[in-house]
Amino acid sequence: MSHWQRLTRATLRAPLSLLVKSQSVPADPVQDLGLSLDRPLVYVLPFRSNTDLLTLRRDALKLGLPDPLTPIEINGQSMMRYAFLDNGPSLMNRQRDLPELTQAWLSQLLHAHQQDSELDVQLLPASVLWGRKPGHENKATPRLTAMNGLQKLWAILTQGRDCLVRLSRPVSIRYMADNHGTDDAIAQKLARVARIHFSRQQLAASGPQLPNRQALFRRLLNSKAIEKIVNEEAKRRDEPVEKVQKEAQAMMDEIAANFSYGLVRSGDRILGWLWNRLYKGINVSHAEQVRQLAQEGHEIVYVPCHRSHMDYLLLSYVLYHQGLVPPHIAAGINLNFFPAGPIFRRGGAFFIRRSFRGNKLYSTVFREYLAELFARGYSVEYFSEGGRSRTGRLLTAKTGMLAMTIQAMLRGLKRPVTLVPVYIGYEHVMEVQTYAKELRGKRKEKENVGQVLRTIRKLRNLGQGYVNFGEPIQLNQYLNQNVPNWYEAINPLEPQKPSWMTPTVNQLAGRMMTHINSAAALNGMSLCAMALLASGQRALSRQDLIAQVACYLDLAREVPYSAFSTMPNQSAEELVDSAIAMDKFVIEKDAIGEIISLTRHESILMTYYRNNIIHLFALPSLIAHIALQYQNLTRDELHEQIVAIYPLLKAELFMPFEQAQLPEIIDSILAELSRQQLLRCDNIHIQINRARLRSVQLLGRTIEETLQRYCISLTVLASRPEIAQSDLEQQSQMLAQRLSRLHGINAPEFFDKGVFAILVNTLHQEGYIDAEGQTQLNQVDGLLDILNQLISADMKLTIAAVAEHHDDEDASEKTDTSEASASNAIAEKAPDTEAKTKNEVEVKEAQETKAPSKPA
Repeated sequence: MSHWQRLTRATLRAPLSLLVKSQSVPADPVQDLGLSLDRPLVYVLPFRSNTDLLTLRRDALKLGLPDPLTPIEINGQSMMRYAFLDNGPSLMNRQRDLPELTQAWLSQLLHAHQQDSELDVQLLPASVLWGRKPGHENKATPRLTAMNGLQKLWAILTQGRDCLVRLSRPVSIRYMADNHGTDDAIAQKLARVARIHFSRQQLAASGPQLPNRQALFRRLLNSKAIEKIVNEEAKRRDEPVEKVQKEAQAMMDEIAANFSYGLVRSGDRILGWLWNRLYKGINVSHAEQVRQLAQEGHEIVYVPCHRSHMDYLLLSYVLYHQGLVPPHIAAGINLNFFPAGPIFRRGGAFFIRRSFRGNKLYSTVFREYLAELFARGYSVEYFSEGGRSRTGRLLTAKTGMLAMTIQAMLRGLKRPVTLVPVYIGYEHVMEVQTYAKELRGKRKEKENVGQVLRTIRKLRNLGQGYVNFGEPIQLNQYLNQNVPNWYEAINPLEPQKPSWMTPTVNQLAGRMMTHINSAAALNGMSLCAMALLASGQRALSRQDLIAQVACYLDLAREVPYSAFSTMPNQSAEELVDSAIAMDKFVIEKDAIGEIISLTRHESILMTYYRNNIIHLFALPSLIAHIALQYQNLTRDELHEQIVAIYPLLKAELFMPFEQAQLPEIIDSILAELSRQQLLRCDNIHIQINRARLRSVQLLGRTIEETLQRYCISLTVLASRPEIAQSDLEQQSQMLAQRLSRLHGINAPEFFDKGVFAILVNTLHQEGYIDAEGQTQLNQVDGLLDILNQLISADMKLTIAAVAEHHDDEDASEKTDTSEASASNAIAEKAPDTEAKTKNEVEVKEAQETKAPSKPA
């Protein structure tokens, strides 16, 4: 390093430390990027810049990475630990010939690997982005440009607090040397690929240029689909085309977002303050795969679960801090109220009516707007459940937006489209009290300013928040596998709805929800809620609660539900302490120790948090429950029962395992339960360990209410094989509501209409009810026999009694109806009978009068 360089960098350090506040993405590059600190590491930057290099150096040291300014020794030669791909313009815009130097440096590295077979240098691409303003489409600017001294000074002064240090996956020079050679052509190729990489990285961080709103509306009005529907509507209504066009434009104005980068930057500061006030931390997992998709040019569609109104804000905030562009969000029209509506719209929200039915003009305008977003490269977010979950479980997906996504692909979209499932979880949901009231029958309050102000007034620490990105679903690959000839339906002029669309979308929706649940996050509140709700009196000693949480943690660690689910790093005791600190439990002390319990009101609210994760422990709970009921059974018997019940669980809880996987998964869970000494297992027999009976009971009771619901529906179906699907759902719900009161079941989802709809639909799919609606009694009785063995005797008697009583009421109603019908029929016929009798009497009297006049 020359004396001039040392002086320049020393001069820059002080002002940069004051003016620049940078953020590193990812925050843990060793884990997220697979970096190895045991191997040599070299940084590669796009342009020569001392300010960029010093900013990178500060962040690298914070992250525990090697100092870029420290030379690296390779094969006895000292080399710089950083390299610039291109020269930036100097203050006077003079260019120097750096690319040839870079290629020579890369060639030197490649030759060093040829000489030393053990050497493996990692090239780490690193770029420093000063602001992420996307620009506008009518002001075309190059995506990746170097700045001269004055431009860089202005960028530091105006964008220094919005600086992003972006690190990418390292490139192994050993891999390049072994697979592609070590000649100079490879060095040139490496440099060229690196330039493309940095350009795409900039695009992924800032997003496509923003449209001019009015120009966007003109493009939409001139599209073939809208032009066609406008003419059809004008003809049908007998109105001028211009009037219908104005109506279509008003719809566009109602729908379209008006994204503002300035509002995003301001919102980032406000939300940063808000999250610090509300949450102890926001935990983000598996974001690197999303950054990779964005950099590869995928059209990304985020499909998160919907727990709270916080979801919109939290996901956009997280994406921005992960170096990605906040998406355009499909928001319900109910959120378009002043002042929230205009703010949301400038933050990327576009508004959607609850129903399109019967309004072809609106549906066409909305579909064309969505296709335009995809065509322009804007990432999109929509909540496939259609609304917030009131029970904490995933709702069945609404498929309208998903179908329109595929229709946009059928317009000839050139980029690959990828769905990114997102699991959002909280240790406390602000609206959970409201959800409980709504489930008890209170009408949903319409969103308004007063509601927002009341919510803000109640803001307090809500524990931890979780955003887990699930396994992406690449739609092009999915269609290639499931509909090989799908591309034949591509039509750039008009949207198509081929015959395969509906079944494919329904299947895809199920997979999407399964991927969301597979990315679930465990936390202290949900684990404590699950343990306490499984106890008879909603109370446990502190020692028992810690032991049960430890049991759950060991199961999640040793038999992972999926590669995308996450668990906390804290111990069971630390998790219990953090949950207690949230002031939701009653803590009582006696001479023996602490008892932790739930009030009746809080126990209802706690079901929400248990339901967030119940699918993760459904199979372990079912195994424990079966073992408890039978005390001693064989592995084959256990497998047989789980195989029979699992399809119902899979559909209800969106579980990922196929039937063929069950034997291996069951055996893995048995091995872990045996290791924890909850069960005693050999190659044939399974027994409970009575010394750990309490833990086995708590684990097994988690699934108990689900089995009781299945028993209710199958009992009704067995007693009334001819019942219609809608009546089966309705009667099952009514019986469940009755049982919940009789047995003190405080779980709102126990009698939730949607849960029974899923169950009845699964019975159809699994052949318990055939395509003609006929009940297959042999199959129903077989499954019912299994379930009857798994519920308590008093619950079994109550289900049978309530079902029989309900059948008697139905029969009585039918009898009353029949008697009433008969009475009505007699009443209707009575006048005719009386007239007939009167006529007969009159004829008889006339005959008697005439008789004497007849000859003898």
